[in-house]
Amino acid sequence: MRRRSPPLFTRGTRCVRSLLLAAACGALLALGLGAEAAPPQDVLSPAGPQAAHIRDLWHITLAVCTVVFAGVLAAVLVALWRSPRADSASAAELDPVSARERRAGRRVGTAVAASVLLLLFLIVASVLTDRALAQLSLKDAVRIEITANQWWWEARYDDDDPSRTFTTANELHIPAGRPVLFTLKSNDVIHSLWVPNLHGKKDLIPGRTATLQLQADKPGVYRGQCAEFCGFQHAFMAFLVVAHPPAEYEAWAAAQRRTAVASDDPQAVRGRALFLGGTCVMCHTVLGTTASAHRGPDLTHLASRQTLAAGSLANTPQDLERWIRNPQQFKPGVNMPASNLPDEDLKALVAYLRSLS
Repeated sequence: MRRRSPPLFTRGTRCVRSLLLAAACGALLALGLGAEAAPPQDVLSPAGPQAAHIRDLWHITLAVCTVVFAGVLAAVLVALWRSPRADSASAAELDPVSARERRAGRRVGTAVAASVLLLLFLIVASVLTDRALAQLSLKDAVRIEITANQWWWEARYDDDDPSRTFTTANELHIPAGRPVLFTLKSNDVIHSLWVPNLHGKKDLIPGRTATLQLQADKPGVYRGQCAEFCGFQHAFMAFLVVAHPPAEYEAWAAAQRRTAVASDDPQAVRGRALFLGGTCVMCHTVLGTTASAHRGPDLTHLASRQTLAAGSLANTPQDLERWIRNPQQFKPGVNMPASNLPDEDLKALVAYLRSLS
């Protein structure tokens, strides 16, 4: 016997239940992620003057749009409630433009004029916000050149004295209360740097140089993200911004300027020989050694960073070993090839990299 399809109402109810279940699962997932000590990434929780200006513009825009939406909805409801009802016995209206229609026309004209004024108000607010973003003083600013790659970030800290210049990757450190000037470049495709708690988005376009200035008002750790689709692993192109007290930042910068310190641990010594004698030196730099390539992240102080692979993994010995063994497992399409080292050699290599603090 042929089975009948369920009624439309029943299917609609099932659909609604499925959507509610998906929403509940999403909420539970969000709560679970929130329970972890993840760095904030919230445009409505500004930690600097630039982000505060953007937050204020958001509140203004939200308020205006809410008023307009409520007004339109109220007008529709009133129109439905007061619309004339007619039946077969009603007399025909022969007047092409009745008094009621003239009144409605005046109301529509008033609403259009109000909408134009509100749009002009939002344009003025946007222009004033843009001017405020450009007025951050850059006196004694930290200068950082950021180069985007698929799918990681290179950060070079510039200084008037070339000997004080150093390079890191996937983790930015800045002094709290001091302006920072980013110079933005891209090596391949269009990327977009976004740290919601500190500033808005800024595109990094190949062949062009852009700038972005920001300031963190207080120490903290904030999450940044590439906000422009840049390829298969776009979602896994993140970074951290660590704002230090001024003295702590200077200590961190001084440590980053030093070359890698050779470890006396026998396993790390063996790992250093494997690193310098293998293919790692074709892509990476470790200051103080013969490794000086620039196709991949600078590893001179790898152990001092919180994450691996642009925020994809925690910087632990276990995750570092898993990453080296098979990067494609975590970021398919990444340029780093899988390793065929024996287990003992791989552990020695990890021991060496973990000594680079």
